[in-house]
Amino acid sequence: MLRGLYTAAAGMVTQQRRHDTATQNLANLNTTGYKQVDSVSHAFPEVLISAMSGGIVKPVGKMNTGVFAEQSVSQYLQGDLIESGKPADFALSTDLQVADPATGGNINFDGSGKYITPEGEVIYRPQAFFTVQDNDGNKLYTRNGSFRVGPTGDVLSAGGFKVLDSNGKPLILTGPQDNLKVDGQGNLLDPATGRPSGTKIGISVVTRPQELVRDGNGVFHAEDVENAQIRFANGTDNLQVRQRYLENSNVDATKVTVDMNAAYRAYEANQKVVQIYDSSLQKAVNEVGRV
Repeated sequence: MLRGLYTAAAGMVTQQRRHDTATQNLANLNTTGYKQVDSVSHAFPEVLISAMSGGIVKPVGKMNTGVFAEQSVSQYLQGDLIESGKPADFALSTDLQVADPATGGNINFDGSGKYITPEGEVIYRPQAFFTVQDNDGNKLYTRNGSFRVGPTGDVLSAGGFKVLDSNGKPLILTGPQDNLKVDGQGNLLDPATGRPSGTKIGISVVTRPQELVRDGNGVFHAEDVENAQIRFANGTDNLQVRQRYLENSNVDATKVTVDMNAAYRAYEANQKVVQIYDSSLQKAVNEVGRV
C-alpha cells in the first residue's frame, strides 16, 4: 500500500527541484553570459510483480517505483550579442564544428547543440570561453566578457578573477583603458600602430562542454581537463571576439515559464496523492477494527 506513497513523495521532490531550476533561470534572464540549466529526471528501476497461488508464481507485470532528478545540465547555446559601447566589454561569437567520421562532413547538431550517433553516443558541440584564474591559481571558464582594468593593469573579470592570455599568464594592460583595442581573433592591438602587439586574450575551446562543472557567478571549472579536452583557440577555430559587446543570457523565457508551471501542477498532483494516502492511513489506524 505504501509503495504509491513513496512514489508520490519522490515525484514531489523531483518537481520541486525542477521548479527551483526554472526559477533560477528566470532570475538570471538578464545576467550577462548566463547559460540556461535544465533538470534531467530519470525513473527508478522497475519492479516485477508476481502472484503466488498454490506454490505457483505467475508474473503479473512491472511497476514503476518513481522518479528522481538525476542532474542539472547546462545549455551552452549562443546568447544574443548586445552592444555596450565600453572598451573593456567583450563577447564571443562561435560556430565550432566537429567532423563526422562517417560522412567526412561536419556533424549536424540539433537545436540544443548535441548529436546522437546511430550507436547511441551523444556528441556535444564544442564551446569557447574566456579563461580566467582565481586566487588559488585555478583556471575557470566564463562567457561573461564584462571586464575591467585593475589599479596595477591586470584585466579582471566581473567576478574579480584575473583574465588570462593565450599563454596562460595574467593579461596586463599598459596605458589607459581607452587604449584597449582587440581584433576579431582576440589579439591586443598596439594603440600607436594598430597592429597586433603579440598578446592575445586567452580563449579556451572545450571539446566536451558536458564535463564542465558550474561554480556560480557565470563561471565553470573542469575537474578533469584532459577528459574535457580543453585547449586554447587557434586560427582554425570558427570564432570571433566582439569588442564593446556583451553576450546576453540564452534563457528561453517562454519555455522556462511553461516548465515552471508544469512542475508546479505536477507537484500539486503528487501532493494530492500523498494527502489521500495520509487520509487512508488515518482511517485505518483510528477507525478500522474499532469495536
